[in-house]
Amino acid sequence: MDLAVARAGLDAQPFSKLLGARLAEFGDGVAVLELDIRDELRQQNGFVHGGVLSYAADNALTFAAGSVLGPEVLTSGFTIDYLRPATGRLLRAEASVVRAGRSGATCRCDLYAVDDQRRLCAIAQGSIAVARGLSSP
Repeated sequence: MDLAVARAGLDAQPFSKLLGARLAEFGDGVAVLELDIRDELRQQNGFVHGGVLSYAADNALTFAAGSVLGPEVLTSGFTIDYLRPATGRLLRAEASVVRAGRSGATCRCDLYAVDDQRRLCAIAQGSIAVARGLSSP
C-alpha cells in the first residue's frame, strides 16, 4: 500500500474528514497524521481536547501497522499518556511499528503540538490486529 492508497483510506473515514485529518507520511512502518488545531477541537480551557489526541494516536498507530500488515487492520487496544496541554496551530501524530508479526503489530506514537516549535504533548502505545475479510456494516 502506498501513500495515495492510504490517503484514500483516510478520506473514506467520515470522522477523519470531519476533523480535517490528513496523512503527511506513510510507509515502511511509519505513519504521520496531522490536523489543524481549530477552536472546535478545544476543551473549555482552550487546550486540544483529549479525545482529539486519542483519535490522532489511534489512527496513526493503525496506519503505521497497516503500512507493514496491509489495509485490513483494527486497533485492538491502546494506552495514551498526556504529558502537557496541547496548544498551537498543528497537531502531529508520529507513529511507528515497534514489532510486527503475522497477526498483528505493536506500535508507538508521539503526539506534538506545533507552532513556532514542536512540543511533545502525549505518547501512546497500541496493539493492532490483522482482521481479514473486513466488511462494511
